[in-house]
Amino acid sequence: MSNPKKICVIDGQGGGIGSTIVRRLKETYGERFDIIALGTNAIATAQMMKARANRGATGENAIRVTTATADAIIGPVSIILVDAMMGEVTAGIVGAVCASPAKKYLLPLTQEAVEIIGVRPEPLPHLVDIIVNEKMKELIE
Repeated sequence: MSNPKKICVIDGQGGGIGSTIVRRLKETYGERFDIIALGTNAIATAQMMKARANRGATGENAIRVTTATADAIIGPVSIILVDAMMGEVTAGIVGAVCASPAKKYLLPLTQEAVEIIGVRPEPLPHLVDIIVNEKMKELIE
């Protein structure tokens, strides 16, 4: 059997978005993916670990090292905006996420002064359903 695809879920602040994603991935796919929780702070990482991520790490260096070998990265669009999440998203994090060869699945949720034109506002559960039920299925195939 081949190694499972490595999915990095990145979140910050309270980790609510990331933990929702991790929980749904685990419910749907069990151990078919190696889910790595990457928090911009320890609370976010802890919340994603409680949601049953396989492994977890915190901070810019962990994000830089881990995303370099990921198959997919999931998180809010804020993970590619320097100083987003009240300053938790550093230029190093943004650079690592953007430079990673992994496919990026970004949720159009942000508290920043950014509006993504052409994207209809959807509640988080609907967005997570799209990632889990459509995009991750494509990644397996």
